[in-house]
Amino acid sequence: MRGPLEGIRVLDFTWALAGPFATMQLADLGAEVVKVEHPGTHEKERGFGPYYHGISTFFFSPNRGKKGIAIDLKTEEGKELVRRLAAEADVLTENFRPGTMDRLGLGYEALREVNPRLIYAALSGFGQTGPYSSMAAVDAVAQAMGGTMSLNGYRDGPPLRVGVSIGDMVGGLYLALGILAALRAREITGEGQLLDVALMEAQMALCENAIVRHSAFGEHPTRQGSRHPLLAPFGPFETKDGWIVIANVKEWELFCAIIGRDDMALDERFLTNRARLENVDALEAELTRTLKEKTTDEWFAIIEPANVCAVGKVNTIADLFDDPHVAARGMLVDIPLPYGLPGTLKLPNSPIHLSKTPPVVGRPMPEHGGDTDDVLGRWLGLTEGEIAALREAGVVK
Repeated sequence: MRGPLEGIRVLDFTWALAGPFATMQLADLGAEVVKVEHPGTHEKERGFGPYYHGISTFFFSPNRGKKGIAIDLKTEEGKELVRRLAAEADVLTENFRPGTMDRLGLGYEALREVNPRLIYAALSGFGQTGPYSSMAAVDAVAQAMGGTMSLNGYRDGPPLRVGVSIGDMVGGLYLALGILAALRAREITGEGQLLDVALMEAQMALCENAIVRHSAFGEHPTRQGSRHPLLAPFGPFETKDGWIVIANVKEWELFCAIIGRDDMALDERFLTNRARLENVDALEAELTRTLKEKTTDEWFAIIEPANVCAVGKVNTIADLFDDPHVAARGMLVDIPLPYGLPGTLKLPNSPIHLSKTPPVVGRPMPEHGGDTDDVLGRWLGLTEGEIAALREAGVVK
């Protein structure tokens, strides 16, 4: 098996990052994901830069392992092709504003008429219903509206966007999870269904601890930098040459001895976790003064074997390329470039390690319209002449 989803066909209308990140998970797990684009799209219009050999790196990463077809949805012939393809698909994904596919005659109600087993997965900023449903949303808007941005940053500073696009990517992960659940339900009921995932709600799900604290105690959780609201010390501390994370200290006295600060173990300001939280500014100042005396690697070698706390080096992205654990786990893979271009680009491997049916990551992003003939031939049984006629009419590329 190529992966646990081998044999599952996905007709993918998603664009930008959130939707493609979802369907990338399915492709990694062996599904045949067919990305549908407009025939007139130029290569640099497929995604933001920077560009590598004329290819959008923004597009390359989350669209690996997929096939590409190009259909003009403004033509009746193109819409009919989509209906026929949907009849052969297990899953259809889209992340347009709600109502867009309905206006094309390609919404859930229309397509379930041709395929009652179809799982129609719609990802949007705020969901298919509700007063915000027609609003546009990008990653930063999702982080803002869903609550996560209010928790990110320093207490006396502005709310900050998380440095990776969790607004998009977590929404994409929930879409992929929902698709897997719907596929399982279909095994039982024989029927497909509509899956509605909103970026805002995916961010709210990440705020579970802050939400329950507000519900239970009327707290108003806010930004605390890298500190933990319930534990101290917690977070990154500067070393001689970088940063190291100290968290979840189990034995305070032993921790202090290991870092050569027995005096801190006897300081009444730091005797208990509660006391450390109440004096966190002084605590962090003392720890930083000590930790800056050695390098990150030196401290890691001292603290990690003692098993008195959770400890980790703050890796840069460049550090990951040289990390022996990353290499041992095969977490960076070389993906060939499309269009016969020489060379490869490294991408993160799937973090899902299955012993019997592992994900297979290795195919490049789809060439624009590069699989139109193959998909229309295999899925619909169209002949070379029929496809050539559609291409001549501008319906496909």
